[in-house]
Amino acid sequence: MSGRRESPKGDDTVIRIPPHFYIHVLDLKTNVTKTTLGPDTFVRQDNEKVVEGPTRMVIIPPNHYCVVANPIMRDDKGGAKFDNYGQVQLNHADLEVRLHQQPFPLYPGESMDVKVTKLRAVTTNTALRLRAITDFTDAEGVQRFAHDEWLFAGPGTYIPHKNVEIVETIRASIIKPNEALRLRALKACKDQVGKDRVCGEEWLIFETGAYLPGAYEQVVGTISAYILTDNIALHLEALQSFKDRFGVERKSGEQWLITLKESEAFIPDVYENVLAPINISTLTNRQYCIILDPLGDDGKNKLGQRKLVKGEKSFFLQPGERLESGIQDVYILLEDEALIVKAVLAHTDSEGKVRAPGNMWMVRGPAEFIPSVDIEIVERRKAFPLDENEGIYVRDIKSGKVRAIVGQTYILNQDEELWNKELPDQIEKLLSAEIDPLADRTARAHNKDNKGRVKHKVITYRVPHNAAAQIYDYKAKRARVAFGPDLIMLAPDEHFTQLSLSGGKPKRPNVIRSLCLLLGPDFMTDIITVETSDHARLSLQLSYNWHFEVADEKDTAASAALFAVPDFVGDACKALASRIRGAVAAVPFDDFHRNSARIIRTSVFGLDENMKTSGHFKVKDSFRFNANRLVITNVDIQSVEPVDQRTRDSLQKSVQLAIEITTNSQEASARHEAERLEQGARGRLERQKINDEAEAEKARTELLKLQANSAAVESTGQAKAEAQSRAESSKIEGEAAVEQAKLKAEANNIEAEAELSRINNARQGELTYVAANNGLEIERAKQMAAIETSKFENMVTTLGSENIARIATSGHDNQLAMLKALGLQSTLITDGSTPLNLFNTAKGFIGQLEDGAGSSH
Repeated sequence: MSGRRESPKGDDTVIRIPPHFYIHVLDLKTNVTKTTLGPDTFVRQDNEKVVEGPTRMVIIPPNHYCVVANPIMRDDKGGAKFDNYGQVQLNHADLEVRLHQQPFPLYPGESMDVKVTKLRAVTTNTALRLRAITDFTDAEGVQRFAHDEWLFAGPGTYIPHKNVEIVETIRASIIKPNEALRLRALKACKDQVGKDRVCGEEWLIFETGAYLPGAYEQVVGTISAYILTDNIALHLEALQSFKDRFGVERKSGEQWLITLKESEAFIPDVYENVLAPINISTLTNRQYCIILDPLGDDGKNKLGQRKLVKGEKSFFLQPGERLESGIQDVYILLEDEALIVKAVLAHTDSEGKVRAPGNMWMVRGPAEFIPSVDIEIVERRKAFPLDENEGIYVRDIKSGKVRAIVGQTYILNQDEELWNKELPDQIEKLLSAEIDPLADRTARAHNKDNKGRVKHKVITYRVPHNAAAQIYDYKAKRARVAFGPDLIMLAPDEHFTQLSLSGGKPKRPNVIRSLCLLLGPDFMTDIITVETSDHARLSLQLSYNWHFEVADEKDTAASAALFAVPDFVGDACKALASRIRGAVAAVPFDDFHRNSARIIRTSVFGLDENMKTSGHFKVKDSFRFNANRLVITNVDIQSVEPVDQRTRDSLQKSVQLAIEITTNSQEASARHEAERLEQGARGRLERQKINDEAEAEKARTELLKLQANSAAVESTGQAKAEAQSRAESSKIEGEAAVEQAKLKAEANNIEAEAELSRINNARQGELTYVAANNGLEIERAKQMAAIETSKFENMVTTLGSENIARIATSGHDNQLAMLKALGLQSTLITDGSTPLNLFNTAKGFIGQLEDGAGSSH
């Protein structure tokens, strides 16, 4: 510590210097500055000048230091060294570290570079990183060069040195269990175990505890250990060639696994890169897996090879190995299942048969199957359960032959596949449309969504009643006709014959499409235009009744004729319209208007020359189309309308006039008939009045007679009826009373019997209960007596007869012993409440004495 007092004035010649103070005095003659220490009284000369002071000396407490710049030179004894002029000599541009010592002054030229400062205490697990400023040899004799660095480790107190600077304070890194410290060498050095390290080299420190890195060691980080279990391993990769901690030489890029067998907690080395933790692969007894590129005994992967692993087993995938399709379940084949298997390499199956590469075979269930590495699973197939009306198309992939399997449970073998039967789009729509060919035969457009057909299933079609469908076999080049009701199942080479019929009014071609031909009877309506001989053009709407004539459904030729005409509707309508036009063209309009029905029927059916009716030939009943066996049985004229407007107006007028004439004549006839009927009715009414009056008089006479008889009967019958009713009432009351008495007696008898029965049952039950209870009590008493007897016998046997006799006489024996011990000849013991006759007792005593005396004499 230093302090400065107030400087003396320039004219002060006497300066008092206290203890531990000093002044600097400049000699103006020699220009030399000297130091004067206190305590002293300094008398200033005229050639002297006080340039500093009094100033307190520098005091350094213990554990403190200061740094003095331009320190003085010292002689051999440690004192200040002066030149010939008396000026103190200095080490210019130098520093001196001074520790705890006696107070000292600063000589002229000295200055405080670092004030008095407390020495730095370095604690445990810390260190100061020091750097040499210039070359020097330290106190321990170690040669230090400029920019050399080293550590001053605690615990301790660091004493500064003028050639050393503090770079930083380093704290020790704490290495916990399952941790390691990763270090890097900043330059070539030796680590703490004396191993040479090159610049940039990295290594690990595994020892648990505090680690203080060296001056040229940089802490890269702390590495935590990977905890390995039975289910977890580590996949490592070597960053360069080195020998690991287990003594195994590793090449750069080599990969390997570390499991629980090698270490429970693994800390990767600096040259080891952890790619990923690997979970254990566990197979149950119903699982298997195939490992690709398995690891061989030499530790290298067998590229391109496969290895089968069956459960139950647990293993880790080695580096370079991978699972083909992961862990797979064992194929459990049911009775209706099978596997199609292909040999990849030469293989011998479970039956001992050698399979060449590319061979395919079927493994049928029920069975468990695990494919080996020599084979591959092509497909898992399940049997098709087919009803008698169901089937599938199957194609042999070797021969190309397609066949239909119907009405059995079938599973495809290794040489078979499902075959999709393609149909034209229009037929697909007809099959998928939910249309009844009979009920919806007039439908034209189908807006419903078509459902997709499973193309490998056998195509079925239900032919409705009274209908026929034609199927053509393109392979056999023949057709067959199915009559309804029937279910058609198409063979692989069969196709439906589609019908495109005319429809609408008038008929237009290709309006109705169907797969079956309705055999009728049915009708079809058409509108045709005809022209009479007087050129009147008429529009006729006609309805034809038709049916197909099939004598024998088994007749192949007759059945095939039904489909000989593709559009029988259009063909028939055209043919009939032509016949009608020819017939109408030969007659005038008036004749056609009066005889339209006969003219049209005659033109359609023709006349039977063998039969006449009323001088005319009879119209035939039907008309046949021999080409397709279609029969027209009737023609209905629904409407006749003129096409020309003038003809229509004249026809309408004539019709109105005819209607008016017919109406007037009918009115006159009706009026005359009404008058005639009215007169007849009036005469019948008068005659009926006369007859009714006569009948009324007769009825009135009969009424008077009946009234007289009724009055007589009423007077005599009332009394008789009252008497009979009273007698009947008395009789009924008596019978009811007797019956009631009988019922009461029976009821009382029943109640008495029931009560008696109840009492008897109750007493009988009570007697039974008492008897049973008494029997139980007797039995219990017997058993208790036996127990007591047995107990007593056991006690007697245990104690013995002598002990029992002693116990019985123990009371008297004790009393006798007590009396003998007291020396008493006789004693009387009483309870104090029972009176005793002592007179006789005394007399007895005296008598005994007298007897004794007498006997003595």
